[in-house]
Amino acid sequence: MLIKRCSGYELEKEKPNTSEDFFNRSEVVFEEDGQEKTFHVLYVRYFDEAMDEFTPYVSDPVFAAGSREVEFKDMVALSCLLKNPGFRYRKRIYINSKADFASYFQELDFSKLPSIFEALENKKSYDLRSPLEFIIQPQ
Repeated sequence: MLIKRCSGYELEKEKPNTSEDFFNRSEVVFEEDGQEKTFHVLYVRYFDEAMDEFTPYVSDPVFAAGSREVEFKDMVALSCLLKNPGFRYRKRIYINSKADFASYFQELDFSKLPSIFEALENKKSYDLRSPLEFIIQPQ
């Protein structure tokens, strides 16, 4: 799988009676078998404020990759894809449970994530051979 882009953003209200401003969207654009796909994760924005409960990160930006400051919402969809490779066959998921959200960060090797974003900055892509490379294996 060739990862081409990881990004995230806050949704904004389109109409006064909607609740978009309570949600964030994170996405990963990747290529597999010659076909480009985008995987979206819609999640409750509150989870960004509680990122230190799921990750070693305390605030945005979580780290820098080259000239890019990577925010938590930029890596949520990537984390979901690494933890559940079957998501590459889906277009989107919605997460509103804190326990579900936390599960996508358990056993994730956070020290290796900057390498993906550095490759995206420098080479414009990252060749993901196996998601298991980013999961801490039991000893």
